[in-house]
Amino acid sequence: MTSRPPHAAQPLRFLMPGWFAAVMGLSGLALAWWGARHALGELAAGVSALLALVAALAFMLLALLSIVRWQRHPDAVREDLHHPVRHAFWATIPISGMLLATLWVAHLGASEGARALWWVSSLAQLAVTVAVTARWWKGNQPGGLVWPAITPALFIPIVGNVLAPLAGVPLGHPEWSAAQFGIGLVFWPVVLVLIMVRKATTGLWPERLLPTAFIHVAPPAVGALSLMQFGAPVLVVWAAWGMALVFLLWAATQVRRIASLPFGVPHWAMSFPLAAFSGLTLRLSEAGHGGMQLLGVVALSLTSLVIAGLVLGTARGLRQGTLLVPEPAPAAPVLGADVPSGRA
Repeated sequence: MTSRPPHAAQPLRFLMPGWFAAVMGLSGLALAWWGARHALGELAAGVSALLALVAALAFMLLALLSIVRWQRHPDAVREDLHHPVRHAFWATIPISGMLLATLWVAHLGASEGARALWWVSSLAQLAVTVAVTARWWKGNQPGGLVWPAITPALFIPIVGNVLAPLAGVPLGHPEWSAAQFGIGLVFWPVVLVLIMVRKATTGLWPERLLPTAFIHVAPPAVGALSLMQFGAPVLVVWAAWGMALVFLLWAATQVRRIASLPFGVPHWAMSFPLAAFSGLTLRLSEAGHGGMQLLGVVALSLTSLVIAGLVLGTARGLRQGTLLVPEPAPAAPVLGADVPSGRA
């Protein structure tokens, strides 16, 4: 009789906040399908509604399990809060809330429920941004802005603020939406430069985090969608689309390496950026550019296939017990890591 591994009896201990990236991906895909209505008709609206429901259920399930985890394993929660990389993934929770509020407004119109969800999520996102950037005052000391801690995951709490206008403007809060958009806009180039310098000085982040390379696509793609909410000139939106395109092609050069990796939660980092790019392309196609409509439908189809694969991979990993497990120990100590050894 084979003995069970020590972690098998307590899988919730390893339910890190990064799991909410799945909600982001599903919500982003639902919004992209909603944007395909002019190209695909009511079928797209139906698919969007179904995906929105799945995303909402996934959010509620993960939120419930996270509360149980906090009660049973408070030390694991504290570890995530202080980890040099994982702390950034806490932003996936308020971002998921803002995306669900956006879907709520899209399908059911503005309401007090959608407004409450948006405000709570928006302010929570701001709080996470302040908490993350406050760590930077430690400089290059443990827990501060050390190079090994700088990965594309850092975009999530910083640039996630540019999502605010998607629901904020139709809910009647353009001023605060613009203010929060500005927060993300000012920090985007800062984080981008930090990531490039980190690659040049200390090398690439751990290979299991390689799928996070696709997060580079999200800031310009979501930023452009938000600019459209403000009525920005279309050529400015096209410029942002070009930025998203080049980041997408750049990240796509690593697809073969990513495909060779064992499936893990970081793979979900590809989902929302791909959905955001698909949604932006479809929105631009509404201006009458036939080629863009075809490109948007192709991008949406590929994104749907990728996310379907992620769902299947997640189900298989949960069934086989390969997901809710301790992270592999780093090959070398992570500078500035203020967590116990053996988890990175």
